[in-house]
Amino acid sequence: MIDLAFPILFMLLVVIGEMLVVRWHRHESVNWHDVMFNLNSGHLMLWLFRGLEITCYSYVVTHFSLSLFESWSPTLVWVFALFAWDFSFYWLHRAHHFLRVLWAVHVVHHQGEHFNLSLGVRNSWYSSLTSIPFFLLLAVLGVPLSVFVTVSILHYTLQLFNHSALTPKLGFLESVLVTPAHHRVHHVKDMAYSNKNFGGSFIFWDKLFGTFCPSLPHAPFDYGVSGAKPSANPFWASNAPLLRYFRLPVTLSDKVGRWPCSNLTAFSGALLVFAGVIAYVYEYGYGYSNVRWPQVTLFTLLALGPVALAGMVQGRVWSVMIWGGITLGLPLLFLGLLGWSQAYWQVVLVSLGAHGVAVLWSCSRRRSDAPVAMEQPHG
Repeated sequence: MIDLAFPILFMLLVVIGEMLVVRWHRHESVNWHDVMFNLNSGHLMLWLFRGLEITCYSYVVTHFSLSLFESWSPTLVWVFALFAWDFSFYWLHRAHHFLRVLWAVHVVHHQGEHFNLSLGVRNSWYSSLTSIPFFLLLAVLGVPLSVFVTVSILHYTLQLFNHSALTPKLGFLESVLVTPAHHRVHHVKDMAYSNKNFGGSFIFWDKLFGTFCPSLPHAPFDYGVSGAKPSANPFWASNAPLLRYFRLPVTLSDKVGRWPCSNLTAFSGALLVFAGVIAYVYEYGYGYSNVRWPQVTLFTLLALGPVALAGMVQGRVWSVMIWGGITLGLPLLFLGLLGWSQAYWQVVLVSLGAHGVAVLWSCSRRRSDAPVAMEQPHG
């Protein structure tokens, strides 16, 4: 499954690399909590539904395909799939802005207030789930599953770089491709701009269908969305907009507890969880066949990791307990009880365990150093 795990590892490296360039070469501040959230906005849940998307596509192309491309050369099939995928994405993206139930999913991506590569990986848990109907036409026409998956990875990689904070205008490519200059317009808080430039890789769809905007506002502007401040907890970030859409009660608290964790603690924990996600993908792929309890347990604990980290950022006591349980439980279960010997699991799980011990030790020190109220004498 290295072909599936490698793009995720590549994504992690370029995101961190850009942030280091911004911080140390440009001498600009970096909101590491925001980067942490973007990296851990729920990629295992997203991966779960991405697997369902692939499963649905496979079923349709196997049972309902019109097989229109059997006489085509492989080159023509690939070229058609390259453009047809992006055409489908344009309408997918546009629908997510104008249908309220789809916006309740897509809004998670737009809530990011800092334009950089990490914003490109900030997504709702349900993004792949809502993508299914828009790509099934390719399956009906007969685009093979292997071509669809490869073309998807290519386009999503290009879309990641559309969020670069460092890329200048790209000359003649600006008239063909969606570039960071185009996509910055799409992330402006003002809807007159955010409802433009829907293209994923090619900008000519926007020009053809009247949704192209060439430049940013001249007046000062912000990125993000108006309304309620998004939760730092990935569970609530993905589910609160949907609960509001269905008029269900949502109660969120931004109050910071007594001992919020440091940037270093949160970000290092986020990197370790993300490393666990990469190892999970390498181990199981899409993982819909022959699922056993170790896979379910591993998935659940890794998925809970970002929730616990978000609670630690907000100083929640319960989050430290959950983080300790996750980080110590993973190596004890999979290295100790099940005897997993793969080097990548040993490195990831031992590192998570060490991080959990450090967090618990730090919290115990802070509790012991806290002032104790003195009992006042009577009389």
